[in-house]
Amino acid sequence: MAVSLAPRMNVKPKDTMSRPRPVMMIPLRRCGSHALRLRLNMSPQFYAPYPLHIVDLMPLLPLYGDLGDDHACFRMVTDVIGLQAASMVKWPDMAFDPVEIFEAIRHGPRSIHRVVWELLLRAGQRRGAAVVMDKSLDSVHYADELMTLHPDMLFINMVRDPRAQVASMNRAIIHDFDTLLNARAWVAAHRAADHVTARYPDRVLTIRYEDFLSRQQATLELVCGFLGIDFLPQMTDIVASREARQLSQLSALWSSNSHAPIAANIDKFKQQLSDDDIEVIETLAGDTMERYGYARLSRGGAVVSPERLALAVERSGQGRERAWRELEQTNFRDFVLRRCRADYLAQLRARLERQAAQPASNTKGKLDELDARLFEVSD
Repeated sequence: MAVSLAPRMNVKPKDTMSRPRPVMMIPLRRCGSHALRLRLNMSPQFYAPYPLHIVDLMPLLPLYGDLGDDHACFRMVTDVIGLQAASMVKWPDMAFDPVEIFEAIRHGPRSIHRVVWELLLRAGQRRGAAVVMDKSLDSVHYADELMTLHPDMLFINMVRDPRAQVASMNRAIIHDFDTLLNARAWVAAHRAADHVTARYPDRVLTIRYEDFLSRQQATLELVCGFLGIDFLPQMTDIVASREARQLSQLSALWSSNSHAPIAANIDKFKQQLSDDDIEVIETLAGDTMERYGYARLSRGGAVVSPERLALAVERSGQGRERAWRELEQTNFRDFVLRRCRADYLAQLRARLERQAAQPASNTKGKLDELDARLFEVSD
């Protein structure tokens, strides 16, 4: 079915037939995903807002109880919208009403993914996009649920040399501060991505970040063809992206996104990692990295004992506390915005645990249905 690229006005939210096609980027952050997202976002056919990273809310899901209960579901809808509002990067010109979103999903499958994608698809629909992508890469672990919800979903599997990616993760406050822990996360994410590729082979496009660096236009053309959108020459001129310039000023994690990628940085991990670090990564990820064409630098015989793992967890915790202190001193905006989101999640946990401990608050209930015509998008 042809999808109009003109702004859609007076569109009913429940009219899913006219909605954009959903796309998920996988499998793990710090793979160069922002670089690709920002370039694709220069197309009016494509939209990918700053991701919600709903994975951070997943541990709290059991505390909501049965989502078939209107009270529990409405509470979750409200909290997901709150997480979107607490995000350090806002979605331009979008504000969501929990009542409206709940009414939109009331009679369909109820899940946190349904809520997230209701928000994403509405945002893309408002912009007249033919394709909407979620860059919450960690959601690769919920791919089967997403495919049940959206059988037409596509996946962009962005692979990066695990040594370079772990070196980047080690310095990012969104990850652990230890090579062993981050290498384990890399392996787990790529196992999940392998499952997606094996189960839905026609729905997955795998690209290497290093190929994007060396052949940017060819890679963008490949991705655009896969998504069914037009490649635009301006996608290769990231300096023209206002969004990229804004992001680069908000956080050191995104400082490189406002200029062309530097191919010489491919081997930068050799200066950032010790020989022991490289051996640990290659021990855990060696088979997968070789499959993607990354040559080993060690024999890969590191021993990962329970004691070594416990020490890594302790070291990472200390590194995280130190990173928060340093971030407060070096980039106060970044610190406050990230802290606001972290505090929101902590407050949610405290409130949900308190409610779960009070039987009276767990009484199931049904909300009266509202007039759907009063919730049609009309502006």
